[in-house]
This record gives sequence, C-alpha cells and structure tokens, in this order.
Amino acid sequence: MVDPDEVNALAQLMTWKTAVANLPYGGAKGGIGCNPRELTVSELQRVTRVFTQKIHDLIGIHRDVPAPDMGTNSQTMAWILDEYSKFHGYSPAVVTGKPIELGGSLGREAATGLGVVFATEFLLDEYGMSIANMKFAIQGFGNVGSWAASFIHQKGGKVVAVSDITGAVKNPNGIDIPALLKHKEKAYSLKDFEGGDAMDLNDVLVHECDVLIPCALGGVLNKENAADVKAKFIIEAANHPTDPEADEILSRKGVTILPDIYANSGGVTVSYFEWVQNIQGFMWEEEKVNYELKRYMKRAFNDIKAMCHTHNCNLRMGAFALGVNKVARATVLRGWEA
Repeated sequence: MVDPDEVNALAQLMTWKTAVANLPYGGAKGGIGCNPRELTVSELQRVTRVFTQKIHDLIGIHRDVPAPDMGTNSQTMAWILDEYSKFHGYSPAVVTGKPIELGGSLGREAATGLGVVFATEFLLDEYGMSIANMKFAIQGFGNVGSWAASFIHQKGGKVVAVSDITGAVKNPNGIDIPALLKHKEKAYSLKDFEGGDAMDLNDVLVHECDVLIPCALGGVLNKENAADVKAKFIIEAANHPTDPEADEILSRKGVTILPDIYANSGGVTVSYFEWVQNIQGFMWEEEKVNYELKRYMKRAFNDIKAMCHTHNCNLRMGAFALGVNKVARATVLRGWEA
C-alpha cells in the first residue's frame, strides 16, 4: 500500500535516475492506495479512470508522462491513455508502457530486466568476470525478476534461488528458468515446482550466491539480515531495497552494490524511447530499442565510474553525485540559483 512519504521518496529517486540515465526528464511518482490483487478487472479499470480524471490536468505529453510500476501493467496504461484522451484528444505520448497496439514500444516489457542484466555485465566486466557460470539469487519474480532471470539463464548464469510472494525455490545446480516460468503461468505460484526444493521466502536474500538481485519491495535488506548476506555483488533492481544501516554493514563486508538509480533505469530509458517514437510517429524495431538501451546504460555506467574515480567513493555515492550534479547544473543554467 503506497503512502505520501513513499511516493515523495520515489519521485526524488526518479529525478536522480533520469539525470544519471541522461534522459530529458525530471522526476515524479504517483499511486493509488489499494491492493490490486484484491480488486476485479472491472474495479481496477474504474479506479484507474477516476484517478486519471483527477490528474488529467497534471499529466501531459510535455508535462508528466506516467509509466507502469508495481501493481500496474500495460492494460493500466491503456486505460489512462483512453481516459486522458476524452479530455485532450488522442495523445499516445502521454503514457508509456502501453500495449503495442496502442503505440507501445517493442522491448518495453522486458526493458527493466534487460537493463539489469546489461548493468550486471558492465559491473562484472570491471572485475574480469562474466555472467556465465556465476550463481545468482533473485528476490522477486514479477516482471523485472522473471525477465532478468530469463536473460541470465540465456547467458549461461546459474539462478540458484528465486522467490516471490507465492513461494521460493532453490537448486544448487541452477533452476531451469523456462520451466519455472511455465509452471508459474499454469499454477500462478512458485509452489510445487518440481525442478527445485522449496525454501523460506526470506532465506533467498541470504542464500549462497555470487550475485544477489532484489527485484521486489524497498527495504528488504536491513540491519537484521545484512550481516548474513553471502553475495559478493548486489544489483538493486527494486527501488531502494537496501536501507542505510544495511548499506553500511554491507560496505564493511566488502560487498559491491550497484545502486537502484542506475541498475533499474532500463525501464525509464525505454519509456523515453517509447515517448520519442510516439512524438515522431515512427516506430523502431526491437533490435534498435535494445541496442540503444545498451548504449545508454553503458554511457551512464562510464559516467558513474568517472565520478567514483574523481571523488574516490563507492558506486552509490558516485551515482547520486552524478545525478545531483546534473540537476544542479541545469538549475544554474536556467538562472534559478538565486
């Protein structure tokens, strides 16, 4: 359930994220205080349309462009587009993450997960490593976690533990991710999957692995469990999954953390590409979308590295310094410093 403090925090993170990713956006967030799992499709549509009626003057092609996040999907974006269009005329660029049939971009659904994998590759390459044969634990098997797991599996990485709200599975030899995806599609749950053993949901975060990827809620790594984390690398695919106390504990342990404002920026980057395509009225092939995503994420990674080198700091501080510096520079150039 969202609350104003969380929305404000996420809006601020979004501001730094778009700056780090070098996108011509600011940062905003919004939400509806409900549990979408408890609502019917009809109820979800009605609440989305009423929400859009309340905010239609606050969003717009050159004002605020909503995109899907937790509890929403392409269908939600389609409802927002349709309701907004009743007031302002058909405007596909007003939301991103739309269905392809309504001007959505190829590659958008997989974008955050693919971006996480690109980011992981760039980080491991700094240490002379690659995804192949490394062991991964993934907490959260929704849109982001399932795509990340699929791409890691394709690249020869071993996903040894996976969890979501329905259950958790482990297999020291690597989980067959395509089989797990088929099982979840049929059962709507990770429980009773025959290709691995059941485990406690919370144990995934402290499972034996090389790379831990939290893909679900914020604050899952905290002072209670941080000392037990066994991963050497943490890729923050969720928004603020590591609280400040855990950050300190993990840093003292020598764990390398790739921060959320960079690691999960693939989604907003391809949202930007979708917006560009809608403005141009010209759609890109998926290969171009993925090529541009990798190029943007590589440039951002190099910018963060340069900031870390300049200030002799870790990746989180480097990423925040980069984002804040860019926003500060833009503010000064516009004459707002007074």
